[in-house]
Amino acid sequence: MQILRRNLLEASRRISLPLRSPRLATHRHAHAVATLSAARRGPSAGSLAATPWAATQRRGAKMLGSDVKLGNVIQRRGVIKYNHSHQGRGGATIQVELRDVDTGNKTVERFRTDEALERVFVEEKSFTYLYHEGDNVALMEPSTFEQLEVSKELFGKAAAYLKDEMKVTLQYFDGRPLSGSVPPRVTCTVVEAQPNTKGLTAQPQYKRVVLDNGLTVLAPPFIEVGESIVISTVDDSYMTRA
Repeated sequence: MQILRRNLLEASRRISLPLRSPRLATHRHAHAVATLSAARRGPSAGSLAATPWAATQRRGAKMLGSDVKLGNVIQRRGVIKYNHSHQGRGGATIQVELRDVDTGNKTVERFRTDEALERVFVEEKSFTYLYHEGDNVALMEPSTFEQLEVSKELFGKAAAYLKDEMKVTLQYFDGRPLSGSVPPRVTCTVVEAQPNTKGLTAQPQYKRVVLDNGLTVLAPPFIEVGESIVISTVDDSYMTRA
């Protein structure tokens, strides 16, 4: 009889299934519901994905004065002109013409080349140059063909290089065009140049030539009127024959 009872007890243990705790099952269900609700609500308010673009573009980075370029936005002011200089023992400096983002007022400041400045990142958009009228230029958005009219001052001295069908770039801050830039290399035609005097032993290494956009640059002595040459729009320097 005892052996029979023992066999029945062991058989009942083998076929019995473990029961889950009701409290544990309830806790797992609640956690799953909370996770699904959070996913449907989207990113949290403090995450980068939930931050508007106008706010993320204000996330700045430190840059040196020697790295300042046209189109940069430093301390909420856009760079429209700059010039490097070295004044004796005072060290190298950079003189920068700035346009205030909010008011549009222009100021001129001088920074040390090793001075840390706060650069604000901007959005860049590409356009096609159409024509200019007075102090304004007309641009076209290539994908939508929508036209936009902006001040020529946005391009600074680089406005002299604007040509029909040229691809240009506008830098936007807070949804407003702040500055414009042209390609770093532009082909121009020489309209005035001193003649190349052959046979002279003491010839100047470079001579002044006038381009079809009215700018005067230095070019090698063999460059003559009617030739096309490639100019760097960064510093108005001769690069090569076209």
